[in-house]
Amino acid sequence: MIELRLPIDAGLAQQLEDHFCEDYQECWLLEENWKTGEQFLRGFFETQEDLSVSFAALRDQFSELSDDPSISELPDQDWKEAYKLHFKPWNERGLHWVPIWEKDTYSLPDGEEIVYLDPGMAFGTGNHETTRLCVRRLLDARDAWGASVPQKRVIDAGCGSGILAISARKLGFSDIFGFDNDPDSVRVSLDNEKLCGLQDAIVFRWADLKEGLAETAGDLLLVNILANILCDHAELLCRSVNSGGWLVLSGILAREVDEVHAVFEPMVAARTGSIPALDSRSDGDWADLRYTF
Repeated sequence: MIELRLPIDAGLAQQLEDHFCEDYQECWLLEENWKTGEQFLRGFFETQEDLSVSFAALRDQFSELSDDPSISELPDQDWKEAYKLHFKPWNERGLHWVPIWEKDTYSLPDGEEIVYLDPGMAFGTGNHETTRLCVRRLLDARDAWGASVPQKRVIDAGCGSGILAISARKLGFSDIFGFDNDPDSVRVSLDNEKLCGLQDAIVFRWADLKEGLAETAGDLLLVNILANILCDHAELLCRSVNSGGWLVLSGILAREVDEVHAVFEPMVAARTGSIPALDSRSDGDWADLRYTF
């Protein structure tokens, strides 16, 4: 295994994290030295040719990356452990997200629920702002719907590692459908479902937005993808929410909120008969939108 390692500044690290979150990358990860604050881009490749091609493609998008990275041969065991660096446990309102390698050491408070994840190189851990925004809306739905939660249908569009769909199951939702246009994401979602003891409790499928929403609608539709894709499929997304349900949009840069809302506002109004208020939250550079039908 060949490793590329390159020091980067904090601003570029955030840009790269956002990029990797939105575009699944199995070869790249970001590392931070918690003592010094230094940050590094790391890549892992089978051959020098793979490294050269992938790094050149990344530099085409991020020209500020140095063209003089450190290259070294890496023992196989180091490669297998490296991706664990970017995933730390976290929790909110009684639900915990924990890497599977900490299963034997993590202490879960009585009465609370846990989601174990092995996301590999994907940024589907909840450590990214876009996922956290969706998780908080999911918890809001649990709190708002109370005893009716088991009767509500949740759709996780762009399921990534399956974190939202699995979290929904842990919160008491029983009718859950997750899909992604990346087959690797579906595979990881199915693996994580098994890690959580939920085999066959959730339907995961390889599909794009049109295929995934062709014959179904949800009471809670969670869509964590890029803003331009959200806008391009606004009509489809709005008609894929049941009456009384919620549409939660994430993957939106904070500066894009007004633009995205301007696209969705008339479509939501056409269905509900009233102009929706702007319901948006932000986390770092990212924001979400929620609409009630």
